[in-house]
Amino acid sequence: MNNMNKIKWCILILFLAGISFFVFKKISDNNKKNLKIGILQFAEHEALDAARQGFIDKIKKENLNAEIIYKNAQGDQSNCVTIANQLVSEKCNLILAIATPAAQAAAEATSDIPILVTAVTDPADAKLVKSNELPGTNVSGTSDLAPIVKQIALIKQINPKAQKIGIFYSSNEANSKFQAEIAKKEAEKIGLNAQEFNFSQVADIQQVVEHMSQKVDAIYTPTDNSVASNMELISKTALNFGVPVICGEANLISKGAAGTFGVNYRELGEITAEMAIKILKSGSSIQNMPIEYARNAELKLNNEVLDKLNLKFKN
Repeated sequence: MNNMNKIKWCILILFLAGISFFVFKKISDNNKKNLKIGILQFAEHEALDAARQGFIDKIKKENLNAEIIYKNAQGDQSNCVTIANQLVSEKCNLILAIATPAAQAAAEATSDIPILVTAVTDPADAKLVKSNELPGTNVSGTSDLAPIVKQIALIKQINPKAQKIGIFYSSNEANSKFQAEIAKKEAEKIGLNAQEFNFSQVADIQQVVEHMSQKVDAIYTPTDNSVASNMELISKTALNFGVPVICGEANLISKGAAGTFGVNYRELGEITAEMAIKILKSGSSIQNMPIEYARNAELKLNNEVLDKLNLKFKN
């Protein structure tokens, strides 16, 4: 073979190698783009939004190149069911369900696609997993169970004279009832007389808060989607009666609540994303992934509200 033929062969081999690399890269890129993550969020408020954003930002940093399909049910359970079925039909590789109603709808829609939940207080109590330690289903994720012991103790720390508290939540949210029962027991341990007050319709909130505020020295609200969406009304109504509101999540301080030891929802979203990465990138089994919890509890006080009520935090 003369030198000219050798050169031609070399050029041909390099050309074929280039074509092969291009085709392989194209297939690889297409496979990456076929990765879909569906997000079903129950309602729009700061805590759930923070969890979603923490999840998305962490996923993007990992360069999974996944298509993210985000849907918000606007607080409507029937919308949750419709969206969950849509995400299944989209053949998502993983579904993130934010808040209990969204998680329950997603779990009902599929037993095959991995579902990670966040902002769900007790997945086991919500019948999403067999146990929080060993889920044994296609569901796992993170719990937003608040540091209720610290939150109830905070009532005495800002008002040592407090004797009666009202625990206020939506009767439509099972996780709120679960937290209310814990809060009641913790209140009794430190000598507080606790009474539960709840509502089923948003239109009833102001009337119930007015009634409750005439009977108690402080109000405690667990993490509750309906409460969170209406905290400005709740806190303003209670303030008119000189009653502080201790809330279940830190984002509600800006809505007029007096204080809390709160869960960082962005951090929850990031922890959930770490679990998603293990599933999508490493092939980890979701059935063996225990429910995880927030790693930090942050003291948040609304000093403007405390000043109006002539109250002060004492450690």
